[in-house]
Order: sequence, then C-alpha cells, then structure tokens
Amino acid sequence: MSYKAEYIWIDGTEPTAKLRSKTKIIGDGDALPIWGFDGSSTNQAEGHASDRVLNPVFSCPDPIRGGDNLLVLCEVLNIDMTPHESNTRALLRPVAERFADQEPIFGIEQEYTFFDGIRPLGFPVGGFPAAQGGYYCGVGSDEIFGREIVEKHLDHCLAAGLSISGINAEVMPGQWEFQVGPVGPLEVSDQLWIARWLLYRTAEDFNVSATLNPKPVKGDWNGAGAHTNFSTKAMREDYRAIISACEALGEGSKPLDHVKNYGAGIDERLTGLHETAPWNEFSYGVSDRGASVRIPWQVEKDGKGYIEDRRPNANVDPYVVTRLITDTCCAGLEKDGLV
Repeated sequence: MSYKAEYIWIDGTEPTAKLRSKTKIIGDGDALPIWGFDGSSTNQAEGHASDRVLNPVFSCPDPIRGGDNLLVLCEVLNIDMTPHESNTRALLRPVAERFADQEPIFGIEQEYTFFDGIRPLGFPVGGFPAAQGGYYCGVGSDEIFGREIVEKHLDHCLAAGLSISGINAEVMPGQWEFQVGPVGPLEVSDQLWIARWLLYRTAEDFNVSATLNPKPVKGDWNGAGAHTNFSTKAMREDYRAIISACEALGEGSKPLDHVKNYGAGIDERLTGLHETAPWNEFSYGVSDRGASVRIPWQVEKDGKGYIEDRRPNANVDPYVVTRLITDTCCAGLEKDGLV
C-alpha cells in the first residue's frame, strides 16, 4: 500500500531561510527517492535553469497524518549532485566527521513567539499587556497564551521520535521555548529543523503563526534566542576542558566570526539588556545570564559538564551554529592538549 512522504527542505531566502515542503506518494517497500523542485520559486535558482534536487537525509514518522506516512528532511543539490550554495548541512558534515572522536553533543533551546495576525498572542488589541515578569513559566489564562498549541506540538515531536527534552513558557506573552537534544551536531540540527516545521504546521491548524524573529516586539521586552548548550567527552570529564572551550570561543576574531553567523538581527537582541551580553563584546562566567557564554553553577560544582552559548538568535541556522562551535571548541581542546 502506498504512503505519503512530506519532503521538507530549507530554501534560499535571505537573510533568514524559510522551510518549504511538498508531498510525494511512495509505493510500499520503495526507498525514498531523490526528487526535484522549482528553485526559481525558492530563491535557489534562476528561471532559465530552475531545476534543483531534493536528497533525503533524515526521515521520521509523520505525527500529523499518522499511519505509515513520513516526514522527510532533504538536502538541496544542484542537478550535477553537488551541494547547492544554500546547503549549510553539507558544510557541517565534514566538521562533524573530523571531530567525531571528541563526541560533541548539543542541546538547543528554541524560543519562538506566537502571533495572532499582526500582534503577539496575548497582546490586547491596540495596546500592551502588563510588563514582563509573571509570564515566564507561568500558569493561568491571564498570563499564558497558546498552551493548547504548545502541548499539541510537543505531542507531535514525541510521536515523530525527536529528541525533545522539554518545553516552557517564556518571558513575554505568547513566547515559548522547546529544547532539542542532547545529541550530535548533525542529529540536533536535523531534528530542530523538523521540530520547527512541526511548530509552523501545528500552529496553522489554530490559525496562529509562529515566528523566530529575534526581537518580535521593540522596547522593554525580551528577544527570542536559541541558547546552544555544548559539550565534548573531555568537557564531560574535566573542568579544564570547560575553560578551554570558553577561551577558544573568545580568542582573536572568533567572537565576531560567530556572532555575524548567529542569525539576522542579532544586534537588536544582544544589547546588554534582557539577559544578554552586547553583540560586540565577549565574556563568560559561572551562572551569568548576562555573559556571552554561561557555565552552569552545577558544572563548576561538579568540575565537569557543558557550556551554554547564549548568543545565537532564535532564527539561527542550526547547521551553522553547531559547525562553528564544534570547529572552534574542538580545535581549541586539541591545541590545549585536552583530548
């Protein structure tokens, strides 16, 4: 019996890529084939040579359609089977392979904001709600908006077999977070893109949109980030490796090299206010949510564990952020003789 495969890919929209998808009917027992699409409609080709290729790289059960149906994440290739210039996964793969013996793992905290039309969900028409403070991890209809969508999204992610590790309401009304990981760099990135697709698709059924805008409301409101937790085998065994990784992230041009690739609009969010460090300064500290990189207090106490890079925007490309952190930190650990 045939089943439905939803082919999902990342387009070439700049400065922030969008997700696209379409459905293919697959015969029972048939392997997932490569497929094609019109790249001129996704900012990935010119009209006179518009064919682009979808190459399946990750699949999981489709929790919305159910049954034997699948969600299929694809890399975008040119017709000569080389990676398209928008294919950032292809750049991550050799870095992940090079440092695989260090066993890097990531947990990414994906913040997002629901919108009802042109206003955040929970914002009154023509005005503003009470100042932020009571909304974070709150409860009650006067402070929490969109929980039904959030719970449905969580159920969908679990049914798809994704490594979802939690959810919580965030600091602004209509703002939420889910966490993916801890798993390897390719795995966390693939799963985060699928979880994002499921978020948009779930919210669609409630006539609500979800945005990864890093500063969805100007003024005295928190932005939306994708705090990225990272460790290697050495970091999980030795506090010296924790410090080595932090120092590597702050060395030379690395801070700006990373920040400029941590999502469009990062200067609007990383202001030094609202639990952020300024975008053009680098710092790290224990239990410091105003630092660029936080070392959790438990990590200092245990003398081992992980670090949290607090700089990535909600709209960051996970293939890019995991590649940069893996390359920088793992190379730093090698240089310091800690692997």
